Formats: sequence, structure tokens, C-alpha cells
Amino acid sequence: MAYRRTPAVQARLDAQRETVLKAAVALLAEDGYAGCSMAAVARRAGIATGTMYQHFAGKAELSVELFRTVVRREVEAVTEAAARADDPHRRIAAVVETFAVRALKAPRLAYALLAEPADPVVEAERLVFRRAFRDLFAVQVAAAVEAGTIPPQHPELTAAAVVGAVGEALVGPLAEGGGHPGDLVPALVDFTLRALGGH
Repeated sequence: MAYRRTPAVQARLDAQRETVLKAAVALLAEDGYAGCSMAAVARRAGIATGTMYQHFAGKAELSVELFRTVVRREVEAVTEAAARADDPHRRIAAVVETFAVRALKAPRLAYALLAEPADPVVEAERLVFRRAFRDLFAVQVAAAVEAGTIPPQHPELTAAAVVGAVGEALVGPLAEGGGHPGDLVPALVDFTLRALGGH
């Protein structure tokens, strides 16, 4: 007869997995993917390295789950910011501004998401991340076109181009440690609105 976990055991394992992911996010923000070995994450989480393998088959699986956890949080933050704005232009600006400000406040983490050399499994997740932001942005572009505040255009193509440009513009500052947004964020917002034909 197969062993079945009791609800109490499953709850303990779920809580431990959450602790592991929090520890991994903290290490990613400090040291990037290179610092997120199974042993390093186990130390940060306060568990034995062997216990890590109850939750993840290895570093590749941990990295994918880590990437998804962080990306989900970032997509939620940008989505909420867009929802608070009251017209298509402000929603577009909110997407770019929120993404850039959050990136510059956590430069090591953002650099890991956008550009740090990583395993192929992470590179594959990075494509999913870009598509998620492209799709989110495309919704705002389509709404602005429908409202007549920007010229007709292909929302997904425009969104992919803008997400790529904004990400590329941030890579240098993130690699240098981020810092205060200064003029960079307003410049990125202006660039985006001009690129969409909104100025």
C-alpha cells in the first residue's frame, strides 16, 4: 500500500517549501543565479541540503520555480498599477514606470530576471517572462487604440518592441547597481508614449 501524507505532514512540507523559496529569492536578490546553489539556499532556509531534494530535483528545477515566483510577483505589481490608472495613456505609463522603478530598486534581482547568463531552463523561462509582459502591455496598447488616443497599430508587435527596448535600456543601469530612478524612468515613459504615437 502506497504511503499517503497526512494533511499535517503536507502542510509542514508546503510551509518548508515556501521557506525555501523565500530564501532563494533573497539569495537571488543578493548574488544572482550563481549564488543560488542548493547548498546555499538550504543554509539560508535553515535546513539540511539533503532536505532540499524533497522539494526540488536539483538546481535547474529550483531555478525555474524561483524565476516563476519572482515573475508572478512582478506581473501582479505592474497589473495592479495599470488598473489604478484612469485612462489608456496613464495605464501605459503606469506599466513602464512600475516595471522600471521596481527594477531599479532591486537591481541584482532585476538583472537576474532580464539578462544574467543562466542555465537553458532559465533562458526558456525568461522567454515566458517577456511574453507575459508583452501580453500585459498589448492589452493597454489595444485599449489606447480603441479609445483613439494612439494611432492604429498591431498591439502585440508594438508591445514586444517596447518591452524589448525598455528591458535593454535598463540592463546597463541594473548591471551598475541600479540606484535612484532619476531621469531614466520619465525618459522611458516619454520614449514609450512617443513610440506609440501618443505625443
